[in-house]
Amino acid sequence: MRTVPRNILLSLTIALLSLTGCQRHSTSETYYLVANNLKLAYWQTAVQGFNHAAAQYHVKARVVGPDNYDSQVELTELQHAIAAKPAGILISVADAATFQADINNAIDAGIPVITMDSDAPHSHRLYFIGTNNLEAGHLGGQRVVDKLGGKGNVVFFTMPGQPNLDERFKGYQEIFSDHPGIKTVEVVDIKGVPTAAFDKAEQYMARNGDKKIDAFICLEASAGKEVGTVLKRSKAKDRLLIAMDVDADTLSLIKNGVIDATIAQKPYTMGYIGLRALDQIFHDGPKTLSSDYSVNIFSPFPVFVDTGTALVDNVNVDLYSNSASEAQQK
Repeated sequence: MRTVPRNILLSLTIALLSLTGCQRHSTSETYYLVANNLKLAYWQTAVQGFNHAAAQYHVKARVVGPDNYDSQVELTELQHAIAAKPAGILISVADAATFQADINNAIDAGIPVITMDSDAPHSHRLYFIGTNNLEAGHLGGQRVVDKLGGKGNVVFFTMPGQPNLDERFKGYQEIFSDHPGIKTVEVVDIKGVPTAAFDKAEQYMARNGDKKIDAFICLEASAGKEVGTVLKRSKAKDRLLIAMDVDADTLSLIKNGVIDATIAQKPYTMGYIGLRALDQIFHDGPKTLSSDYSVNIFSPFPVFVDTGTALVDNVNVDLYSNSASEAQQK
């Protein structure tokens, strides 16, 4: 009996494994990413990760949601996605209370739902992938304390009601609670309009004496560049600016000394892992999704997948700029 050469057997094995992997998936499988503010560099990066995973698995990826901040439009897009009966939905939740019922409806219909970036912890979503936003607030809060010497007036730019931003604010306040010399003067709701941060910052720059604003804290990506523009034009060297995320403009303002530091997240990783996780649940998940897995000690799912958080300043900013450039060249 003639034996088959070892190298040929190995080649056949690899070919069969590849064929089996392809047969597992179908181009009819569609996974949705539902989000807000899709024009932001942050979300474009998340979409890259989501699409990359879809290409690897040979499945369809659909990205839906408004280019600006509009929770009602995002909710409508979620409802349309559910009606399409996809293989899974990855969603960043603009308003946890408003979105909860529809997330629950999707789970009841057997559609896997995972939240990313911004959570809906009281819904029946399977789990959350993203930043530990409380820790992000702690990182930023400690930076403010260190730079101000534990004393000064601060202003926040945010969108109250969005879960991830509220968690960041909570993290800052937990750090400030040990430093009563730091006063939160105002929490500005920019309502998804970045220029609102610009206008408010200009007003604050006119304050002096004990009403002077010593630190501007931005809990979402777009406000940092707007406030930075105001500080740059004013040639202000005595104001602290803490931003969020690592888009090119933010990194440039750190290099120029306008932004002191920013908090980095990993949106690409969230999108990439999110689709892969949904795919695994679709093919190998439990028979029913209608269970409170958060209190089930035998749950096949984690409660939270932390994709990482880091503080970026003039010491390590080049590392982030270089990694972004390398990713674009691939």
